[in-house]
Amino acid sequence: MEQMCHNGISIEFFLHLSLIPSVVIVAVLSFLQRRVQLLPIDRRLPFLEGRFAIVVPLDSIGSLSNRWSYGFAFGAVSSSVLLLFSERYISFDFPPWARAVVYLVGALEVGLVYFPFFACLSTPFRGAGATLGILYSLAWIIVTLWDTISCPAGKVLGKYQKLIVQWPGILSLLFLLGRFTYMLVKAIRIHLQLQQEDPEELMQQHQVQHVKRLLRKPVHSEPVHWVQRRLYDWDPNFKFPNRIIGTAVISLIGIYTITLADYSLSDLAFDQLDLWKNTLEHLAASCNQSETVESMILHLEEFTYVARKSWLATTIFASLTSVVYTFHVLACYRKHLKRLWAGQKGFLPEKFHKPSSAVSVAAIARYSGWQIAFTLWGYLIVHFVQFLFALLFVYLLVLPVQHGRAVAMLTNLGIILLTIGLVVFLVILQVVLVQFFFLQDKISPTDKQKPLALDNRKAFHCFNYFFFFYNVVMGLSNCILRLLSTVMVGTWLVSRIDRTIMQRGYETMDPGYSTWIGMIFADHHHNNPSMVCFCQLLVSNTLERHSATVYSTFSNTPSDSSVNSRARKRWTLFYTLLRNPPLILLRKHHLTSSSSPSSSSSQSDSRQPDQETVVRTWVMASQAQNSQAASRLPPEITVTPAED
Repeated sequence: MEQMCHNGISIEFFLHLSLIPSVVIVAVLSFLQRRVQLLPIDRRLPFLEGRFAIVVPLDSIGSLSNRWSYGFAFGAVSSSVLLLFSERYISFDFPPWARAVVYLVGALEVGLVYFPFFACLSTPFRGAGATLGILYSLAWIIVTLWDTISCPAGKVLGKYQKLIVQWPGILSLLFLLGRFTYMLVKAIRIHLQLQQEDPEELMQQHQVQHVKRLLRKPVHSEPVHWVQRRLYDWDPNFKFPNRIIGTAVISLIGIYTITLADYSLSDLAFDQLDLWKNTLEHLAASCNQSETVESMILHLEEFTYVARKSWLATTIFASLTSVVYTFHVLACYRKHLKRLWAGQKGFLPEKFHKPSSAVSVAAIARYSGWQIAFTLWGYLIVHFVQFLFALLFVYLLVLPVQHGRAVAMLTNLGIILLTIGLVVFLVILQVVLVQFFFLQDKISPTDKQKPLALDNRKAFHCFNYFFFFYNVVMGLSNCILRLLSTVMVGTWLVSRIDRTIMQRGYETMDPGYSTWIGMIFADHHHNNPSMVCFCQLLVSNTLERHSATVYSTFSNTPSDSSVNSRARKRWTLFYTLLRNPPLILLRKHHLTSSSSPSSSSSQSDSRQPDQETVVRTWVMASQAQNSQAASRLPPEITVTPAED
């Protein structure tokens, strides 16, 4: 098997070799782009014409396009990211003190090798990016498939190890190949003018729909299904950014890989225990103290059987727990962002209401890596804790029944449950006694509970005195229970980066939770739909002002509502009369009132309003001329009503 494996291509060696084409692809994409601001080197080398700009792999903050393409790109990276947890990709020896530096260099190497996948997806030169992406993806697909087919076996998972481990990465590479092919076809169609290029705007359609929903009157919603209420409620007006989707994809692939490795290594470990048991049996055959050794062999055989079954069961539960946590973090991300968009910060500790700007931006860079590491380490920790609880359950409940000691087990269990029940009963009894005897009656019959006002004070003082000694004893057990519950909950939630495992007031000592808070605040300030739509309106209005007249503010396009159309016409009329006051005298109702025949009394009554209108008009005209000479802004008109 080892000889056959040497005939294949080493992925680790190809990873180092891929640095050359990766640098070439990045250089080509950098050459195609032009810098917005010229540098001093452009004056010395004018033939560059501002080329060799910075190539951005992906917009981890504001971009919401090609989200699943970036997700599959992260899936292609997952195998090498998991390789960073080992030292197999390092082909030289290094001193222990340089371990952190070597890991940093290895991470930079992996990032540079997979940089073309992201750069080809995000480059504005779709044709060149798609062509280079197709070539690079094909190279990785061919090498990965050849290595998997020529050397599929492994020491841990057997003869199909590489196929079992590598299929998520191969599937991701095939998806990227299809995506680059689609991009190339689309670029050709746009070049041949068979298809129009998608316009680039600040706001996305789902953000527009979110703002429209905020501006509508709230309607009575129908009762939601329990799946939406308990598990997940899909919102079409919310999209997860590329960073969150990529993190979830790598976490899921990492859980899959580490679950396979965990199961296989545990199987090897239990097989080794069986070998030790067989060795003890051979020793028992040649030993005079055979009863002691046989008893030890029986206990070891029983422990091996119980541990193997318990480890297998907890492997399934731990992997399911990690998968559920991965999707639950997505739901919490959406829930927390929506609360921040609504201005709600009560769900956060008071210390995190105004996080530092530098910490928030740095949290975006830290979040993905920390979330993946927390997920993988959390799986191992939760698995070990579940394994210990499974062993306790089997040895305390299952094995006594199998060995015929069910009565003794039930007796001990009954004593324990009775003790716990009495403690809980006395705690509840104190609350009930206070509720019925030591609180005053309700102020109003509609109140839900009694007021916080003491009654029967002397009896309460006696009650408090005698229960003081009992609560001292009960406090010891509650202290131990508090410690155990804290350890259990903290261990169970160690991979939940969206929730702190520290006590209130010490949340800043949880670096994972601090990273989560900084990340959601950065996304809140950069991707708030109301802010993005407002900025889009400002940009659109600025462009319209530079390309149209002052009346372009009032759009002449027909509106869906007659009320909106009438309001727009009235604002247009007001603006026109404000800029041209003499037109007031030429309005239809003014001309009609001045030329219609009437009696002498009515003429004398209407002459004064007409004269006032003429005077106001000429005052407004003179003010408008003076204001237009000073600035282009419309004047502020202040008219004092005439005195009788």
